[in-house]
Amino acid sequence: MAINLQKGQRINLKKENGAELSQACVGINWGAIEKKGFFGTKKEAVDLDGSCILYDSNKNVTEVIYFGNLKSRNGSVRHSGDDLTGDVNGDDGLDNEVITVDFSQLEPNVEHVAMVLNSYRGQDFGTIPFASIRIYEGTPTNVREVFAKYDIANDASFSGHVAMVMGVFYKRNGEWKFNAIGDPTADKKLEQTIQTVQMNYL
Repeated sequence: MAINLQKGQRINLKKENGAELSQACVGINWGAIEKKGFFGTKKEAVDLDGSCILYDSNKNVTEVIYFGNLKSRNGSVRHSGDDLTGDVNGDDGLDNEVITVDFSQLEPNVEHVAMVLNSYRGQDFGTIPFASIRIYEGTPTNVREVFAKYDIANDASFSGHVAMVMGVFYKRNGEWKFNAIGDPTADKKLEQTIQTVQMNYL
């Protein structure tokens, strides 16, 4: 599974020994924006928000896990908490926000698990230092195998946007698979991105 997916690729969530992947994490890392002025350089805090939306087979939303709701009802999806600033003193190599999904504990009616990213203050992705996403097997403190990575800061397609669909985990014949999407959207708010996923990515 140690592969770097291209946008639009789909994979089975099986490990090299054939076992099903039971848990995955989405880690988001970014820095504060540097603004040059008459009195030197100032740091502008950046608030990116990773969110996870659960949908059933009819594309209806069953739950949204985000900065205002840090875990699903049964605890199968957990959010590490809202980071309001980014790395003010440069990249520390750690994810600022992490969403963890335990597929074995998801409610039986959940068939799609979408991961999205929104810039809460409307700060353009193209202006945010070292903004990146990695989707990996492991835990927030133990990255085992990365199977999708998006370098937002160095990808011109994200410039001018404040929302994106990172990817969607989906269930087929009882097995979980992953669709690496990585598409910026025209949305301004999370509520709009939830609808965009419903209409275009399930």
